[in-house]
Amino acid sequence: MADDWRSDRAEPLAVGPPRRRLTRRDRINEARTKRRRRVAAVAALVMLVVVVVGAVFLGSKMWHSLFGNSGGDYAGDGVSDVVIQVQDGDSTTAIGKTLQDHNVVATTKAFVDAAAGNAAISAIQPGFYKVRTEIPAASAVTRLADPANRVGKLVIPEGRQLDDIQDVKTNAVTDGIFTLISDASCVDLDGDRRCVSADDLRDTAGAAAPSELSVPEWATQPVDALGTDHRRLEGLIAPGSWNIDPSSAPKDILASLISSSAAQYESSGLLDTASALNMSPYEILTVASLVQREAKPQDFSKVARVIYNRLAENRTLEFDSTVNYPLDRIEVATTDGDRGEGTPWNTYVRPGLPATPICSPGQPALVAAEQPEPGDWLYFVTIDLQGTTLFTREYEQHLANIELAKRNGVLDSAR
Repeated sequence: MADDWRSDRAEPLAVGPPRRRLTRRDRINEARTKRRRRVAAVAALVMLVVVVVGAVFLGSKMWHSLFGNSGGDYAGDGVSDVVIQVQDGDSTTAIGKTLQDHNVVATTKAFVDAAAGNAAISAIQPGFYKVRTEIPAASAVTRLADPANRVGKLVIPEGRQLDDIQDVKTNAVTDGIFTLISDASCVDLDGDRRCVSADDLRDTAGAAAPSELSVPEWATQPVDALGTDHRRLEGLIAPGSWNIDPSSAPKDILASLISSSAAQYESSGLLDTASALNMSPYEILTVASLVQREAKPQDFSKVARVIYNRLAENRTLEFDSTVNYPLDRIEVATTDGDRGEGTPWNTYVRPGLPATPICSPGQPALVAAEQPEPGDWLYFVTIDLQGTTLFTREYEQHLANIELAKRNGVLDSAR
């Protein structure tokens, strides 16, 4: 039965052409091709893994750079004092990134979360702030919001000169710009008080190359002409509010202030005005400094006109302020001996303008120098303690005005 059953099964039929018998060379080539395909597939897979891992790593790095670990935060009172800078226009996230970069907070996100809803952070001013490393984000918010932690804030009043000056009558000393910078640079870091000294600033002002101090091109020649005299930088640091980095070297502090001041002067139209008046921007700045020292604001434009009129007639200016300038003092009436000193600033003996500005003029004085009031005056004198000033073209009238000033106790001797 079994044999009969097998005999009844259908035999399989061969379909297609007969298979060619592979030679030994064919089998070797086929095996080699398969190995190449496997290697290529493995290489492609490895490359894909590398790309994916790299993308994940870079993405994670960028995320943590901006926002940090969502759950990280420091605890405690911190490790050491550090100064950080808030740039103009910084967002809360940008401030947090700065803090994280200086190891103040553990993560940017922790700071952003701690600052949420705090109006003091949104109103924070650009500048430098003393904080501590490795403090809780909430503590960093509190410290930045406290004005006491702001450092490097410099305020230069109009009319200040680089050096301190003394009032001859009262002996009161007015801090010069070098002293103001020095005071603003002081910061206590972990109990160690650090300041850039006024002497170091003065030495640097005379020794560093003008290019290293960011002296603008329009002031380079007169600055070079004074050699190593630190007064060559007079007038190039504008009055106003500035931020200085307490950790910077004297040269960098001066360069930053001079560069920013030049930009401020130029943005106010100094270059165009100088060209229109056929003068250099440096000469306009010098005129403005004389106006600042010689007049009350209400008379600025008239005094500017006196200066231009005397220059046009080749007269010496004969300003006591230019005599006092290198003597670092304030005195209404100078002596014959003082007026005879041949300094680069003494306009009793020096024709034209002094060698440099004699102070840092404010914007009103600059405007007066750029837009003097029309008039033919050649002389002026303040005649009373209220600041009343009389202007005239006639010398005889000027002498009469001087006598009036003497009777009112303003002058002890003639100009």
